[in-house]
Amino acid sequence: MKNILLIGASSAIAQKLSEDLYNDHFTIYTISRTALTSTNHYTYEGPITDCTLPEFDFPIDGLVYFPGTINLKPFRSIKPIDVLQEFEINALGAFRCIQYYQKNLSMSEAASVVLFSSVAAQTGMPFHSSIAMSKAAVEGLTRSLAAELAPKIRVNCIAPSLTETPLAGRLINTPEKIEQSGKRHPLQRIGNTNDIASMAAFLLSDNSSWMTGQVLKIDGGMSTLKTN
Repeated sequence: MKNILLIGASSAIAQKLSEDLYNDHFTIYTISRTALTSTNHYTYEGPITDCTLPEFDFPIDGLVYFPGTINLKPFRSIKPIDVLQEFEINALGAFRCIQYYQKNLSMSEAASVVLFSSVAAQTGMPFHSSIAMSKAAVEGLTRSLAAELAPKIRVNCIAPSLTETPLAGRLINTPEKIEQSGKRHPLQRIGNTNDIASMAAFLLSDNSSWMTGQVLKIDGGMSTLKTN
């Protein structure tokens, strides 16, 4: 029985992953700012620090860090504080959580860490400069930690395109927006929670035991294909 820790567990993708892992008989521990009714749940307030995270005295076989942002603005209107806030949530929060639970991950015979980037980190898009900066840092963290923590702890990253979640709500809040966004992708649709959660579940499983340091583009082909 594997112990899996989901941080930012109130997100739509985290909820779907939690359901999938529960059905596969994993033991799930969840952390989020929002109170959840699930067992083994812990809440925190404010930025993630050593003071806000719960301590565990058992091995953590899988850790997934979900907190993220989608703040799209013209470059001229972005303030340094905006960049710092996005970096705090996307990159520094992930750094702190992995560092805090490294001892527990090391107690596992074969642990897996899953982080989240964005298609915008490697594919230039207007109005994405702030989020692209912070997510590119996550990709750098993924590769560096994968090298440093091998062979016992694997670290991989998922880089999705636009996915149908509450976080992306204002970008897809009408049928017209959903259709228009879908047409930007070679596969002619935006992502859904199952597309992303199923990849996270794979990276946590033994089926991916020979994968580490990878940034996996789950983006409907947007980052690599041009069909028109």
